[in-house]
Amino acid sequence: MSGAESDAMVVARILPLFYRITPTAVDEGPAGTATRNYVARDSDGGRWFVKAYPAGTDLDAERQALELGQFARLDRIPVPVVRQTLDGDLIAADGGMAVSVAAFVENAETAEGGLSGDRWAAVGETVGRLHRTLARHPSGPPRRVPGREVCDVKRARQRLDRLLALFARRPPTSGFPAWAHETAARRRDALPAVAAMVQGLPASLTVQAVHGDLASPNLLLRGQKVAALIDFRPPGHRSPAWELGRIALDPRTVLAEPQWPTGLADAIAAYRAANPALPAEELLAVPRIAAGYLACSVYPLSEVVDDPAAVTPELEAYGRNRHAATAELCERLTEAEEVLHDLLH
Repeated sequence: MSGAESDAMVVARILPLFYRITPTAVDEGPAGTATRNYVARDSDGGRWFVKAYPAGTDLDAERQALELGQFARLDRIPVPVVRQTLDGDLIAADGGMAVSVAAFVENAETAEGGLSGDRWAAVGETVGRLHRTLARHPSGPPRRVPGREVCDVKRARQRLDRLLALFARRPPTSGFPAWAHETAARRRDALPAVAAMVQGLPASLTVQAVHGDLASPNLLLRGQKVAALIDFRPPGHRSPAWELGRIALDPRTVLAEPQWPTGLADAIAAYRAANPALPAEELLAVPRIAAGYLACSVYPLSEVVDDPAAVTPELEAYGRNRHAATAELCERLTEAEEVLHDLLH
């Protein structure tokens, strides 16, 4: 019996015991970054998404993340309902496995194919409503922080220096590791230019509770509409402008959509209508924040030395796309800001 089959059997035992769900089938679901996922069909024909957490997971933090999503759901943000256990918990643990169970989002696809058409505005409107809602979360009201904290060039240099020191111990000679080594060196050399770009950010930026991991795999689309936001992280104060840029200017979108500055303007117009509290100067800064954030990031270059098993062909392709998209954002930054300036003023 394989490990996956054994885990599926544990899931099949947990569901009736803790959730009063009688499963007729439990199959492996979409791959997760840090979890093993399953799709269970119940005796009424319904489907449930089961997330199994690896040993050592901070389950209290995961509960907080689930609670944040359910808080957003109270304001009609499209978040799948999380099924509580018979004891009212959001996570069940048994037989060495801990799981959460949520409604399965039918007939949806991730945003990994990129944004286009009416999807830009749909995403902007949904993220705007999300941020307006989470600004009222009990974790604390929005506050202002220095703009440089959102794109921390000093910290980026420290991370790149560490990564290059690790590469120097055993320099890779081919493939993605060699590309990652070379790219990390180029990133460090480019940091003075990045620092100059970040100087153009507003002196201070709003931070508040946000989704926390609003990347393309965690945005589900159905046609031209947003079907669901999934995989929230525990409440923490981050820039809503950063989060909007992270999803609207995902590398896959930037590389696939030549007219991304216009699409971004559509997203920001819809965001502003849904969340007018965020100042126009911060919305204008979205492409600069996105470019600065990507330029300061060491992911997924760092996976080569920190978690080699995580380096799959898919991650390699994403890493190369992420680097190319960073260059594209920096090259067309002035164009994007001019489009947004016309929109916001």
